[in-house]
Amino acid sequence: MSVFDHPEFEDHEQVVFVHDRDAGLTAIIAVHDSTLGPAGGGVRFHPYTSSDDALTDVLRLSKAMTWKMALADLPFGGGKSVILGDPTRDKTAALFEAFGRAMDLLGGRYICGEDVGTTPEDMAVIHRRTRHVAGRPDTTGDTSPATGHGVFQAIRAAVARKLGRDSLAGVRVAVQGAGNVGRYLCRHLAEAGAEILVADVNPAAVAAVVSDFGARAVPAEGIVTAEADVLAPCALGGVINDDTIDEIRAEIVCGGANNQLAEARHGQALHDRGILFVPDYVSNCGGAISGTSYFLGRDGAEVTRRLDAIYDTCLRLFEIAEREGLTTDEAALRLARRKIAEKRGGTARAA
Repeated sequence: MSVFDHPEFEDHEQVVFVHDRDAGLTAIIAVHDSTLGPAGGGVRFHPYTSSDDALTDVLRLSKAMTWKMALADLPFGGGKSVILGDPTRDKTAALFEAFGRAMDLLGGRYICGEDVGTTPEDMAVIHRRTRHVAGRPDTTGDTSPATGHGVFQAIRAAVARKLGRDSLAGVRVAVQGAGNVGRYLCRHLAEAGAEILVADVNPAAVAAVVSDFGARAVPAEGIVTAEADVLAPCALGGVINDDTIDEIRAEIVCGGANNQLAEARHGQALHDRGILFVPDYVSNCGGAISGTSYFLGRDGAEVTRRLDAIYDTCLRLFEIAEREGLTTDEAALRLARRKIAEKRGGTARAA
């Protein structure tokens, strides 16, 4: 099967396969849509089980970045890159410099930042070979705090809509993933008086959240089905799938992970169960807002204002979905495509 026949290929403008044997680099860069501006998206470093899995991930993630940028009113398109390997074992300066050289050949069509498995310090190494890098320590740095802030605002909006509550005091939130984004989300939740359940495959990360924010630890295999008001997936994607969807007890699904739905049809399945789903490319757009601020000349106050506005964006999305008889995922996708079509001067496809 060619990349053009891949089920996740959706008019991607460019898919680049990168290999540098001497540097130990195998990577894929995907530019989905640059209508609104140069494609932006993180560099994910992950031990994929196969190159097919890596291709599926980068195609899905790059599409989501397109919708994320559009809905966040950012003048950027959607892109993503994945490096195949174990970030705990395979990271070297030579590898990241090789990746930077490959990126630079794209001439600025794709701007990268940190993602799962990479850090601002890694971006600084990539920057040695290309200037098209966000999230470096000397610019915006780690975007996880902004992502966590945005997810918190999305949860507030979902709780107001679904539970009719203006406060998160006493609201039980099951946070799957206690890494960077999950930890910052837990900080906001604790300050708001929420009851936090937390799980992660890393026991030390869980222990830190329990100690710092008064969370209650839950086994990793039980967090998705925990008795909670809100399920907040903040680890890897695909958590909403055929195996889990009927077991979810929460009334709201809203988190920081990308591609939380294993397949688009699972958005309808959540809707049919009466579960309010906040599309991840809406809830987690805070990282993009922060990461692009350096290129747009926006200061911290402006970034915070835009992060807080995610609350209003979610409320508007819920209203549109109800009015037009759509799932929230369909409504968000339709809005994003409409913005892109307006820029092109064409007509958006239906969700």
